[in-house]
Amino acid sequence: MSKHFHNLQTFDSDAFLKDATKDLARRMEQPARRMFLSRALTLGGLSLLSGCAIVDENSAEAALMEVSRWNDKVQGWLFDPNRLAPTYADSMITRPFPFNAFYGEDEIRPVDGERYRLEVTGLVADRHSWSLQELHALPQADQVTRHICVEGWSAIGKWGGIPFSSFLRRVGADLTAKYVGFKCSDDYYTSIDMPTALHAQTLLALSYDGQPLPPRYGFPLKLRMPTKLGYKNPKHIQAIFVTNTYPGGYWEDQGYNWFGGT
Repeated sequence: MSKHFHNLQTFDSDAFLKDATKDLARRMEQPARRMFLSRALTLGGLSLLSGCAIVDENSAEAALMEVSRWNDKVQGWLFDPNRLAPTYADSMITRPFPFNAFYGEDEIRPVDGERYRLEVTGLVADRHSWSLQELHALPQADQVTRHICVEGWSAIGKWGGIPFSSFLRRVGADLTAKYVGFKCSDDYYTSIDMPTALHAQTLLALSYDGQPLPPRYGFPLKLRMPTKLGYKNPKHIQAIFVTNTYPGGYWEDQGYNWFGGT
């Protein structure tokens, strides 16, 4: 085997591309990024980025999905689990905090707090179902952070609850697993990557602005992540599962970006 061929065999293209992508993100100014994206989202750009020939609606959809998967991978590379999102003073809280869901506020399904049980399954040691009383008894933390919606608006809110990283450790979750999934009482579902699940500001929220979490904001349990867009923050959580099998999500299965970082 020649020396040059050996070098080709041992070259880690994935690691090289990851480092190059991070360096590019540091160097590019925001207007330049927007210009690149606007050009990439032409048919020619899609064809270049995805490697797909754009000849009809189906091939365009396939190309968009390839670009979305690529975007997920790049966002995962760029995500810094030690970098905190900005926090704010109570005086900056948006009041009233907006309601947002895939249905109207008058369609919120009531949840009986007395009978509520949070199911925890998958790659965890402790699979017992948690009552609200048990959840409230765990150590709690507060944060005042900005919620950013994919629709273009944002709002600042105060959330209180259980640091998700401590909850995952308490139930003996496999912290090397790829995904954590969520199922909700309103039929919503989503999933996140494990590094985001372990981020210091990822919270299982039980309260809003110092009061028990109201139905419009996700009673009895909401996932609050200031590092993710709003649709990645599920409300009315009924079940949590840890898995290595890609779980998808309500909007993600309809074409939204899966990683959904802010």
